[in-house]
Amino acid sequence: MSFILRLSFVFVFLPALSFSQFTNQEINKYKAQAKNVTIIRDKWGIPHIYGKTDADAVFGLMYAQCEENFSQVEENYLEMMGRLAEVEGKSLLYQDLEMRLIYDSSEAINDYKKSPPWFKKLLDAFADGINYYLVKHPSVKPVVLKKFQPWFALLYTDGSIGPTQTGGLNTSDIGELYKFKDPNIMAYQQASATPFETDRMGSNGFAIAPTRTASKNAMLYINPHVTFYFRSEVQMVSEEGLNAYGAVTWGQFFVYQGFNEHCGWMHTSSMADVADLYKEKIVKQGDSMMYQYDGKLLALKKKEIRLQYKLGNAPAYETITTYSTHHGPVMGKRGDDWLSLKERNRSLDALMQSWLRTKAKGFEDFKKVMDMRANNSNNTVFADDKGNIAYWHGNYMPVRDPKLNWNLPVDGSISSTEWKGIHQLDEIVHVYNPASGWIQNCNSTPFTSAGASSPKQENFPGYMAPDGQNFRAVNAARLLEKNNNLTFDQLIHNVGYNSYLAAFEVLLPPMLKAYDELDESDSLKESLREPILMLRSWDRYATASSIACALAIEWGGRILPKAPRVKSPEETSNAVMQFNAAILSTSAREQLQLLKTTMDDLQKRFGNWLVTWGDLNRYQRLAKFDDNQPSLPVGNAPSTWGCLPSFSSRRFTYTNKRYGIGGNSFVACVEFGKKVKAKTIITGGQSFDPKSKHYADQAMMYIEGNFKEVLFYKEDVLKNVERKYHPGK
Repeated sequence: MSFILRLSFVFVFLPALSFSQFTNQEINKYKAQAKNVTIIRDKWGIPHIYGKTDADAVFGLMYAQCEENFSQVEENYLEMMGRLAEVEGKSLLYQDLEMRLIYDSSEAINDYKKSPPWFKKLLDAFADGINYYLVKHPSVKPVVLKKFQPWFALLYTDGSIGPTQTGGLNTSDIGELYKFKDPNIMAYQQASATPFETDRMGSNGFAIAPTRTASKNAMLYINPHVTFYFRSEVQMVSEEGLNAYGAVTWGQFFVYQGFNEHCGWMHTSSMADVADLYKEKIVKQGDSMMYQYDGKLLALKKKEIRLQYKLGNAPAYETITTYSTHHGPVMGKRGDDWLSLKERNRSLDALMQSWLRTKAKGFEDFKKVMDMRANNSNNTVFADDKGNIAYWHGNYMPVRDPKLNWNLPVDGSISSTEWKGIHQLDEIVHVYNPASGWIQNCNSTPFTSAGASSPKQENFPGYMAPDGQNFRAVNAARLLEKNNNLTFDQLIHNVGYNSYLAAFEVLLPPMLKAYDELDESDSLKESLREPILMLRSWDRYATASSIACALAIEWGGRILPKAPRVKSPEETSNAVMQFNAAILSTSAREQLQLLKTTMDDLQKRFGNWLVTWGDLNRYQRLAKFDDNQPSLPVGNAPSTWGCLPSFSSRRFTYTNKRYGIGGNSFVACVEFGKKVKAKTIITGGQSFDPKSKHYADQAMMYIEGNFKEVLFYKEDVLKNVERKYHPGK
């Protein structure tokens, strides 16, 4: 999955506030529904929500989410509404403008009004559960959103950490067309962006057929890589057939990645092209702005967008006149071309699909839900209790002229570049029950997803799967191909937590060869003798005790920026190509000099270059990382290098050590037999309260890959009750 470091708001505890925005009738409605909901928090603090109806379960879920992390629930909706600058200031004005151009609240409101009655109940319950939490916790002051509305959920219909599809738009494109009064706002936004060194985040999904497992049951490995603490672990159960367990994105009311009694689903982010930029030819005609289309001049639609931002302790405002064509909003300008965006980033169907898949009863049922074809940002890895495994590379896929390069903006002045409908489900890249007996996707090309049973690239238009190959996928395919009798625990430890760094198969040999060719009189020959010996004998596994691992990763982080600049997001996804380009772009001597630079840097930071990876690479759960505060050594590594259990870490200007900021978050291993067997782990713990025993009770388990047993069946939950209550009690 694509990686974005999320902001973290802090909600404020103040004396009791007036909740006049909630009427007595609304409060009584909330209280009545709360009686139909029971929340049981188990020995890990995980909420198991039981409701009479699906809507009751949604109500309870939202209440439980707010108990844990209301600030993130609010933040996610401020982001989708384009209102982050109201809290963070002018540096986010261009981000807000982009979101306001794409996500139209009036369309979300219309979708709510036309929702089928059964789904409208869920949308109402979504808002009511959050609002009841605010009613019962008057000391919690929302930063902006004092009352949640049912249509809010129809702005965020996906669940991914970075769901917005922009067709390759750059923030600078927006700034070329839309200008704020302060000419430095673009610089503010770029300065506030967080640097990530070289880590390429993503997710792993594995499905194993019964022919490859010791138990002869299908298994699914769910391993999203996102910013730490971005999702919560939950179970939702109702008397209407709902029984879903897994990860929920803050503020959403469906299990995004997880399983039920019959099947499981794992999403990885896709590079499949589902949004396109159109180059519009603009003509000014008197006071009107027109654009050319098939030899005619059509009027641009105008819309005023008023953006609020924080200036000191007071609100300030900017009003921007924006435009749109029949393709969609005009997002910006590149050269002389205005760029409009055709996309489907949110829809009623997408949110309904997100919900309905959680109630699927197996492959055929799940496939019917997938046939809604509304999910525009996810690949899906699937397994069920009948032994089926499957993979879909994307879902919503427009039909286009395959002769055109859809990675670049296309000519918007001619009708031949229009989309020609949506591909049928079985027309998109997919794998159903492959003879190989396994499926893997690690944000990588689908054409190696099932070994010899993988789809053939020549059978599909290029826009369906421009994804490249990465070293996680290389590692995963090797491991799955050689395992014919895989056990549940082996899937976790031997595959899911395999820390082999395949990238150094590409990076190290040229550097070792360069060292061997040095003249004995060369000063580098002696100074690098010891580290070269370590790297030559290193098995290329990331472990906490390895000095060679620390050297290799710190050195590799200096090599990768030497690669030529990529020309497209699709090239960014091809890590294997980029790593080869990086090493080819670096002279033999420079490779060795960078190793010496790495040693000198470690010597300066730690007083000795002989630093183990665990001494360098740390887990710490603080608002601001601190070398002087306790932290835990971590053997896993950033996914950049091929490590399957991703631990994305980096240095900060105020630290010598590297600290984890993302990677493995909620991880689950599921086996579908007569009964569901599952184990999970999350980063640190379920609670966001540093005083809670659940704040870090899973930290060491997470680091070592020691998963906890899932309490899926109610009889097991009742044996491990920590707290049982109705919302509001």
